[in-house]
This record gives sequence, structure tokens and C-alpha cells, in this order.
Amino acid sequence: MNTIEVIEVMEDFMVRRRPPEEIRNKVDLAYKILNQSIIVYEIRPRWDKPEIKIESVIAKTTFVKTNGVWKIFWLRADLKWHSYAPKATVKSVREFVDVIDEDKQGCFWG
Repeated sequence: MNTIEVIEVMEDFMVRRRPPEEIRNKVDLAYKILNQSIIVYEIRPRWDKPEIKIESVIAKTTFVKTNGVWKIFWLRADLKWHSYAPKATVKSVREFVDVIDEDKQGCFWG
């Protein structure tokens, strides 16, 4: 999958999952591509200084070229990325967003 396809899948996911436009100044959703990884995160104003925005990661996937798979991770309370046990790898970014959207274990969305 090339970068353009990745962006198309992620943008489609953002259209489906982002909060309504009128509350995005209070909570929003975004993603970033860093090397072989895609990180999905939430954006909120800091409680005591609303002009400061806080980014809280939700999920990460990393492409493993040797195996041709995307590994899925979630951030645990120890602030370390852990493999998502119900579905540790997928074949595409589309499958990744489907897994985090469904969130069977409540690891991504609470």
C-alpha cells in the first residue's frame, strides 16, 4: 500500500470517527504518519490552560516490511506500547482502522 492509499483510508476513518465540528475545539481526533507507523490520537485542551492542546495517543500500527503485515499496538497504563492481543497483525491499513473502530476489548476508546 502506498502513502496515498494510506492517507485515503485514514482520511475516510477520520470522517467517520471525528466528533461533530461544533465540539472539535473541546475534543478532536487526528492521526500522523511517522516512518512506517501511523498513530491515531485525541486532541483536547488542557483543563487548567485551555489554550494548550494535549495529544493523547489511542492506537498505533507499524508496517513490518519483511512479513508484509501491520502490527497493532495500544498504550497501556504503564505508558508503553503493547501488542493488541485479539488481533496483533493485519494485512492492510483498512483492516487496522476496522479493528480499532470495533475495539472489542475496550483498549482504544475506553
